[in-house]
Amino acid sequence: MFEQIADCTYLNPFFIGIVLVLIPLVIKLISIIISVAYYTVAERKLMAAVQRRKGPNVVGIWGLLQPLADGGKLILKQVIIPTKAKAAIYLSAPVIIFVLSVTA
Repeated sequence: MFEQIADCTYLNPFFIGIVLVLIPLVIKLISIIISVAYYTVAERKLMAAVQRRKGPNVVGIWGLLQPLADGGKLILKQVIIPTKAKAAIYLSAPVIIFVLSVTA
């Protein structure tokens, strides 16, 4: 397959090699992200059934679009920094605490 694509004189073989490696990786990454999102929906529905309440069924049929709504909400979230706080300390504090808790 690589030889057929490499015969094109206007494409750089190094670029073709990178693309042929990255495309399967991107496909695998996207499929893992989607499966984790729907695993989360299934977990929410199971927890709702255990607690005898309705699960995530607001977005789409049976709540199947809930991962898209959650992703959109996460992407569109604003970073709010208090006016009297030092931004560098305020933003780096969670990272520092995480690193310290993992290394301890």
